[in-house]
This record gives sequence, structure tokens and C-alpha cells, in this order.
Amino acid sequence: MASAFQGSNHGTGAGNGPSTAQPAKFRLDKWIWQARFVKSRSLAAGLVTGGHVRVNGQRAGKPSHQVQPGDVLTFPQGDRIRVVKILAPAARRGPASEAQLLYDDMSPPPEKTEIPQGARIEGNSRPTKRDRRKLDLYRRDMGDDALE
Repeated sequence: MASAFQGSNHGTGAGNGPSTAQPAKFRLDKWIWQARFVKSRSLAAGLVTGGHVRVNGQRAGKPSHQVQPGDVLTFPQGDRIRVVKILAPAARRGPASEAQLLYDDMSPPPEKTEIPQGARIEGNSRPTKRDRRKLDLYRRDMGDDALE
């Protein structure tokens, strides 16, 4: 008995013309989660639907927005803005070392602010009243300099 596909090119890949291998596209929210920028996929979806993620400078409105290697994502993470270039699709949400291979971080390094550490007794994590006043004075002075 002859197969229904006998003589056809179905499933062989032959006769489909020149191969135009396009980069694989994948969901934006899933990639952000798999690259370990957020703890859950629903947080990634909320980040996108909230209008906080830009793909190549354009706001992505849906979590299902299709992205591919070479796209540049801009989004807030904590108190800084992350700018990352997608290098590869993610097969799974693996360890951090595996996730770091998925992107190139182009964001500027975070600014380091120095807060003086008060003299503390070993094992005591609370500042003394004097230490608290020094910290408040320091923070007030730093705020005044930032406004000038």
C-alpha cells in the first residue's frame, strides 16, 4: 500500500526553495523570566503590560510581543534602568550562570553611594542615638547638595 505522502516532499525539507533561516522569535515575558531578571513569569508579564519594557526603543504593550536575538531591551530593575541586548533564546530557566549567557548587559554600572557606618558594638545591629543623628545629618546634607 502506497503512503499518502509518497512522492511528495512533505517532511523532507526538499523542494522548499532556498533556505532562508530566520532567527527564532520568542515571547518577551518568557525570555525576561528565563534570563532571571524577575522571579516569576507573572511579574515579567506585569512589567510588560505596565508599559515599562521597550524593545528597540519602542514600548512593548503585550507580554506576547515577539523578540529575537539582536533586539535591545530597556526596563527598570530595582532602582536602576537595565539595557540588555538579547544574544540567544532560552531553552529553560536555568541557573544564573546559564542565564547570563543569554544577554549582553549594556547598562551603565550602578552608582555607589557611601553611607558612613557608625561605630557599632560587635553583634549589635542597631545604631546608637548618636550614630542615628550622624546618619540623619549626613543624609540631609547629601540631599541639599543634590538640589543645588
